[in-house]
This record gives sequence, C-alpha cells and structure tokens, in this order.
Amino acid sequence: MLLTAAECAERIGVTVRGLRTYEQRGLLTPARSAKGWRLYGEKEIARLHEVLALKRFGLSLSRIAALLEGRAIDLDRTLGMQQSALTEQRQRIGEKLALVCAARTKLSTGGTLSLDELITLAKETTMTQTSLDLIAQRRYEQARPRKMTPIDPELYDRYVGAYQFDAIRGGITITRNDDRLFSQVTGQAAYEIFPESETEFFLKVVPAQLVFSVDRDQTANALTIHQNGVELVARRIDETEARRAEEELARRIRENRPQPDSEEAIRRTIDEARCGEVESTRMTEPLATLARERAEAIAEELSAKGELKDIRFVGVGVDGWDVYRAQFEKSETEWRIDLAPDGRVRGLFFRTLP
Repeated sequence: MLLTAAECAERIGVTVRGLRTYEQRGLLTPARSAKGWRLYGEKEIARLHEVLALKRFGLSLSRIAALLEGRAIDLDRTLGMQQSALTEQRQRIGEKLALVCAARTKLSTGGTLSLDELITLAKETTMTQTSLDLIAQRRYEQARPRKMTPIDPELYDRYVGAYQFDAIRGGITITRNDDRLFSQVTGQAAYEIFPESETEFFLKVVPAQLVFSVDRDQTANALTIHQNGVELVARRIDETEARRAEEELARRIRENRPQPDSEEAIRRTIDEARCGEVESTRMTEPLATLARERAEAIAEELSAKGELKDIRFVGVGVDGWDVYRAQFEKSETEWRIDLAPDGRVRGLFFRTLP
C-alpha cells in the first residue's frame, strides 16, 4: 500500500510541508508515481517514525541527518527508545501523583504540611531527573558508524596510564604497542581503540567511544567512556595509587571478604525491586536511571519467582563485586553488587541460575 504525501501527512499527523522539509534534508526519499507524485510505503513510514521520535528527543534535523546517514532503518531500536522513555515518564508521574494525593489526604483531615513536606512536594513535583530521552539520544549517537582518522602515533604516549572511575568500581588502563593504542577495563580483556580525532577514540568490538581531557601541558588528566547511552568519567591516577587499589582488591578477593553492608543492600534492593520501587537516593548515577528504566520488567520477573527464602554470600568476583545467591520459591538467582565509598549501590546485576 502506498500513500500520497497528503494522505501520509493526514494519517501520521504532520504537514505536507514538513514531509517536503524532511525530504530536502535527506531524511526521506519517497518513491515517485508515473505522474511524479511522491508515494510513501512501509519503508518511508518506518523512517519517518525514526525521524519524528528523534525530534521528540530534542534533536535538530541536521543532527538527525548525521545520526541516520548511512544507516539502515532500525524501527525496533526506535520503539525501544520510546518504550523506555514512556515507562520512565509513567513511573515519575506515578511518584509525583502519590505525593500530591498524600498531601491532600493530610490536609482533608485537618492536618498541616511541615516545612520539610512542603519542600519535598515542591521539589519532587517539579524537578526532572536524568532523562531517559537523553540516554536514548546518546545511544543513537554512540551507535552511529565511526570512521578512523589517522593521527601521529607519538600522541598516544600522553594517554598511556591508569584511570579510576568515580561512579563505578574499577578503572581503565591505556597502553601503547608500537603504533597501536589499547584500553583495558578492570576484569576485562584489552581491546584496541581507533582515533576519530586527536582526543576521540572508538572501539570496534562494541559501540563505545573514549574521549580524553587534555591539560595545557598536553597531558591527559581524565577520560570519558560513552556506551549504552551512559557517560562514565575516569580520572587519571598515578602508578602508586593504581598499584595500591590493585593490592587492596587482590587482598579482599584472597580473604573472600565482602564489602560492609553489601548483604543488607542486596536484601533491601530485592524487596524494593519486587514492588517495582527504586530508591534512587541509595544508588549512584547512572545506575539509578537505569534501574528506573527497568523497574517494571524486573518487578514482573522477580514476582514470578515467588517468595524470597534465603540469601547467602558466595564470594568476591575478580572485578571486586560481591556475589550472592538468592533462593526464591521457584528458582535460584545470582546477584552481584558493588558499593561506593559512601555506601550507595553503584553496581548491580542479577541472573537466573539454570
């Protein structure tokens, strides 16, 4: 089935002028009839859906054109972004509505709102947290095709060294092997990174990029990893600090010593997750945002497993995360957790055991 420009505009809810604008920007390429009329089929409508979705995420037409250039239509990716954004929006609205209802109930019974309650009400009903729209936008940007730009290999030396993440445990080490540069995240293999510019590099094994921050003396002081819609900053540390961190991790693994309060954090997290709740104040970013994105799906999955029967500590993983086994009525799960120095959860993962 093919639609004319007027039919397409009416059914989608855009204007014919808008369709022409998208065509002029290279975002749409409609077929032509024998009389020269523009015709829109499934392929064109799917691309239009991508364009409109990215527009709603706040991207300009020129930015959208750059992101979609040379890429096949990926409707599932677009729908996934929209699902995440709408799920987050629904949860945030529910949280704000609950606050308003509680305040009205208290007032209706003759009560008054304290200063703290008024501040919380004003803050939570107006403040927006890290937007999943932005994460979706970043995912599109990070997944676009990358092109290697040759640079002087001697520049690689200023990036070589150890870097420590703030938001998550571990770090990343940059090494040079002749005219090649490699990055290695704690507990993972080393992978070659390729230059896009003198400070921007990308990996080929996964859609991820590294951007270095350089001082006036042309020495890198930090790097930012862009992956999965998230940006993680790692500051440069000297060899002594890096060695000390490695020794402490090795000692804790050798002693099989869990992080303080990690079991309590696991139990609390499971209880909240089963109810679809996310206590974001007990998590660091970006984990809190990702937890909100997945809250509904995780609640359904855990509820299907039945009541929690037992939790036991298994050991410390090679990456420094504490490993637990949680036994539910219907299945057993493995949980991995990492805590920040202030006690907040900065890393969390679980899987169902066979």
